[in-house]
Formats: sequence, structure tokens, C-alpha cells
Amino acid sequence: MRRLPPLTAIEAFVHVARLGSIKAAADELALSSPALSRRVQALERFIGKSLFERRHQALVLNADGERLLSRVAPALDMMADAVEEMTTSFDILRLRLGVLPLYATQQLLPRLPDLRKRHPELHLDVDTAGHGLARLGDGLDAAIVLAQDIDPSIYARRLDRNKVYVIGARSLVEGDDPVTRPEQLKGQTALLHREMPDTFVAWRHAVGLPDLEPGAVDHFDSGSLMLEAAAQGLGIAFMLEAHFNAAHDERLVRLFDIEVESSYSYWFVCRPRALAQRPVKLFHDWVLEAFGAEPE
Repeated sequence: MRRLPPLTAIEAFVHVARLGSIKAAADELALSSPALSRRVQALERFIGKSLFERRHQALVLNADGERLLSRVAPALDMMADAVEEMTTSFDILRLRLGVLPLYATQQLLPRLPDLRKRHPELHLDVDTAGHGLARLGDGLDAAIVLAQDIDPSIYARRLDRNKVYVIGARSLVEGDDPVTRPEQLKGQTALLHREMPDTFVAWRHAVGLPDLEPGAVDHFDSGSLMLEAAAQGLGIAFMLEAHFNAAHDERLVRLFDIEVESSYSYWFVCRPRALAQRPVKLFHDWVLEAFGAEPE
């Protein structure tokens, strides 16, 4: 029988390949970054080839790495599924779901009692750590992600369409110099979600002000914190209409009665083979109905 490299080295390689970062992969595997690097290097020594192009703060698969990932990742996923089946009670179905915190709070959790009523055997492990797409099959069975589009290799169904709202503290419209025109945003701090980095640029083009420059752009990985920052007067948030409407926060107002369609939507995503797993299929069918997803 041919020798194989340690499974831990293969696991480390797949995590780094999918997340593109030693630090992110190390956090996922509860290892130190040096320990994870040693595992990847051990695999490269075993194979006798480099698997990554090492760039500033990122690792990108080279051709050999892409070829290896396409072969070993599905096998690793199958092993994980097999272990999950053996260790899960037959009376409980468990789904590992990735979802952003604000969407979970505003949209998903209020609907979950209906899911529990229909499928009391289905239980969710909810993960709000981000990197939903990269972690499919590797820590997550499925995810609800915020994106402009989804790689064709991933199964995806769009759950909504939204408009971009410009959201600020109520004091901005009630002071001596109320903000009533988009031009007045010049020099203000724009608040953007890391999952929606193109929002401000797209918005300023849509309103006919391509040269409008904010004083600064502050990025958040939490929509809830963005809303709170806007309410505290720390900047102007460029967010989705649904988040503003669901917040019901009297401290916040929508600036400008301007309709700008967002290129970002929430999507249900999973690896195509995951739909054969009963927990994923049950949640998939329920979530499409619950959110009125667009037909394929």
C-alpha cells in the first residue's frame, strides 16, 4: 500500500486553499499560525512541489495546488460526512449553517419557529464567523451569504432583492444645516459592510455624482454595529433597505428619497452534492418557501 501524507496536513492544505489565509485557517482549526504553516509545508515536502503562490497577506493556489485541491477536497468532505453520520443521533438531524449576524437576527430567527414546527427533528448549529462560501463542506453544510453573484460551481438560490439606503442619525436632518442633498455627503465618513465593498461607489454613480468623495470609509463586518455607529453619529451607513426597515430604530433616518437598486442579494448556498443530505434538503425547501425565493 502506498504511503499517504498525514491527514492533518491534507486538512490544513484544504482549509488554507479555501480561505486563502493561514490566519483564518488556523483560527478555524484552533491552531497557531506557525503550526498550521508547518503542516502545509510538510505536505509540500511530501509531494515535492510547492502548492501556493505566497503573496502579501494571502496565499493563492498555483496550478499544482489547484489540481490537488480538486482531487482531495471532495474525498475529505466525504470522510467528514461519514463521520458526521456515525456520530449523529438518528433521532436528530443537524445542519451547520453559516449566516451573517444581522440577517440572522432580523430575518432568519423570527421565521425559525415555523421550521421547528414543521421539522422538530431538524436542529441548526448557527455560525456567524463569515467566509460562508469558502467554508462550504469544510465546517458548514450550507450558508446564507451576501453577494453580488455566486460561482457557478456552487448551488445557489437568490432569497431577495434590495435597494441601497443611505442611513444616518436623526440629528442630520433636524439640525441647523440639515442634510437634504447627496452633495452634502462630501467629507462625511461612509460606513460600509465588508461583504458589500462596492456599495458606495455604485451608489454615487447611480445618483450622478461619480466624483463625490467621502472624508473616510470605515468598514464593518457587523451590520448591527454599522447601524449603531450611524445612530451615534459616527458616519453615514450605506446598507440594504431591508435592514433599515427591520431595525425600527427611532434614532435613525433614511437620507434622500432616491431609489438605487443594490447589486447585492442574500443567497442560500451549498455544494451541489450537499442537497442529497436530508438536513440540507429540508432546510433548503423550507427557506425557499419562507423567503419567497425567485424561481430558477
